Amino acid sequence: MPTRTTGTTRQGELEAADGNSMDSTRAFVRDVKRLVVKVGTAVVTRADGRLALGRLGAVCEQIKELNLQGYEVILVTSGAVGVGRQRLRYRKLVNSSFADLQKPQVELDGKACAAVGQSSLMALYDTLFSQLDVTSAQLLVTDHDFGSKDFRKQLNETVQSLLSLTVIPIFNENDAVSTRKAPYEDSSGIFWDNDSLAALLALELKADLLILLSDVEGLYSGPPSDPKSRLIRTYIKERHQGEITFGDKSRVGRGGMTAKVNAAVNAAKAGIPVVITSGYASGNILKVLQGEDIGTLFHRDAHLWVQSKDVSAREMAVAARESSRILQAISSEDRRKILLEIADALEANQEQIMNENEADVAAAEKAGYERSLIARLALKPGKITSLANSIRVLAKMEDPIGRVLKKTELADGLVLEKTSSPLGVLLIVFESRPEALVQIASLAVRSGNGLLLKGGKEAKRSNTILHKVITDAIPDSIGGRLIGLVTSREEITDLLKLDDVIDLVIPRGSNKLVSQIKESTKIPVLGHADGICHIYVDKSANMEMANRIIVDAKVDYPAACNAVETLLLHKDLVPAGGLNAIVFGLRSKGVTLYGGPKVSSILNIPQAQSFHHEYNSMACTIETVDDVHEAIDHIHQHGSAHTDCIIAEDDEVAETFLSQVDSAAVFHNASTRFCDGARFGLGAEVGISTSRIHARGPVGVEGLLTTRWILRGNGQVVDGDKGVTYTHRDLPIQS
Repeated sequence: MPTRTTGTTRQGELEAADGNSMDSTRAFVRDVKRLVVKVGTAVVTRADGRLALGRLGAVCEQIKELNLQGYEVILVTSGAVGVGRQRLRYRKLVNSSFADLQKPQVELDGKACAAVGQSSLMALYDTLFSQLDVTSAQLLVTDHDFGSKDFRKQLNETVQSLLSLTVIPIFNENDAVSTRKAPYEDSSGIFWDNDSLAALLALELKADLLILLSDVEGLYSGPPSDPKSRLIRTYIKERHQGEITFGDKSRVGRGGMTAKVNAAVNAAKAGIPVVITSGYASGNILKVLQGEDIGTLFHRDAHLWVQSKDVSAREMAVAARESSRILQAISSEDRRKILLEIADALEANQEQIMNENEADVAAAEKAGYERSLIARLALKPGKITSLANSIRVLAKMEDPIGRVLKKTELADGLVLEKTSSPLGVLLIVFESRPEALVQIASLAVRSGNGLLLKGGKEAKRSNTILHKVITDAIPDSIGGRLIGLVTSREEITDLLKLDDVIDLVIPRGSNKLVSQIKESTKIPVLGHADGICHIYVDKSANMEMANRIIVDAKVDYPAACNAVETLLLHKDLVPAGGLNAIVFGLRSKGVTLYGGPKVSSILNIPQAQSFHHEYNSMACTIETVDDVHEAIDHIHQHGSAHTDCIIAEDDEVAETFLSQVDSAAVFHNASTRFCDGARFGLGAEVGISTSRIHARGPVGVEGLLTTRWILRGNGQVVDGDKGVTYTHRDLPIQS
């Protein structure tokens, strides 16, 4: 049996039709055993009409690999007429006199071209496959043949016999004896070109998949050469049929993309998935079978799949807002139950979640991603249980929606209330960490907000299964699109323009990501760009405590944004042995040290290229300062206003540090790793904000709320303030 790729199996509620979540929409590849591969003329030949040996060789190598994996591969090839025409033109040129060349040149007979080209093309396939120790067989068919039931029966028996012997059947229309008027003009009959022949054979021979190789990546919304055209990942006839503008026909073949789409639509309607992809790119056939995000998919159930891009970014955001209003309208107890259902669902699906995450980690390692990214990507043992418990803590917290924050009597019988209210629709863009999806989604439910999530491509499988588990736990009455999973960068571009629908963007990732988003939108952005956290060790510090805190702040989770990146030591600790003790403690844990100008010369270690650097790994910078004031100045100059800590026994020095360091979180004698929403008792966090407006530090439920004013009266009017006596009296808030 063929090897299978892993992925989620839920059909009918899958994510992208124009996005990149191929592990869901292309999960069907796990059930493929027999496939038909059609190679277009533009793939077979070069622009000058000669055979494209490199491309054909790559196709043959992939088919050889599929054979070894146990797949049954049937090849349909075009190109015979083009190859024959090129050879006959050359022959005619060689045999022509100079006078003959001066005469008007008559177009060569297509059937003669087909006869000559078929033998040349098949000879090449035979040579290429023989070099790979693979046997191939030629089967020439005509449209007329398929009118016979006996022919069809014999065709199936022959192909089955060849496949059982691991022989590759190679089909081509026998244009040389076809009853068509001309190979490129007559499109009547049961099939009318090699694309429709491939679709017919896929149906007749009960194939599980049809792959149509073209000279472009797939189906575009317009001519591929037009910069405005976009690649359609999954074709939905009801949406795409009227909006696609086809370009010119194939430069050498019969029908180009139009013919491929027609064939693909017909095959998909009959229940055979079809992928149109490029035959120019190496390995695309294998990538399709691995469920990778390439080409355009045609599938019978495509119209059932939830699609964010094709529904339009605006509709996606509006749907999230509408669902959030339904969520806000239900009782506090019902919202609490939803959170508990999500927590239970995560634990119930823990094995599947971990399997998908392990697949992401393996793919990231294979792709050569940095170790720090892989560390953030991996869900550690017990993480799902920890996340579920955090959600349960969140569920037990006081309902944040509609709380009366202030109550004022404006005048007799006129009472004003300031109440908490959801922001509306949140767009969260995060990299690497799949657990962020769970934390953010649970906070959105608790705070009554609609949510659009865009995770990093490296966590595609993890995010897809987590999104599925969470949304399945939300009642249908709330709406299936309360939490949307954005699947492509193009969708983000569109969403960032919707400042009238989306209320807040929270990017969680690199400095580059945050900067790009801030520059691309008018929507308020909440977040931090870097996590350059400092620990200052004062001369009054308890060194045993200092070593314990520093090791924890660096080693506990080096890839976290709250891990320490720079150590500042009072200069008096150098002769007292404090510097050496700290260096020994870190090195014994495998931490690589870089020095500032002073420490690098003292310890003879490499000098840090910049003090403003986030390692996200087992490395940190170390430098000495004269006193707490120089430490504060250093933090303000090189830090990121995230989390900074002082280790000191001198309370006056500690208070100076705590009051003057302008960071979101400032600690005394405690690890920077405590800067976390769950550890702060917030239940979870959407991120840590270094902004100074709205929310700062770990952002939990309260950071996702705004306020509304509720005024209750009994007929009062302003009337120039003549009939109102203002009291502006604070009233007690009833619990």
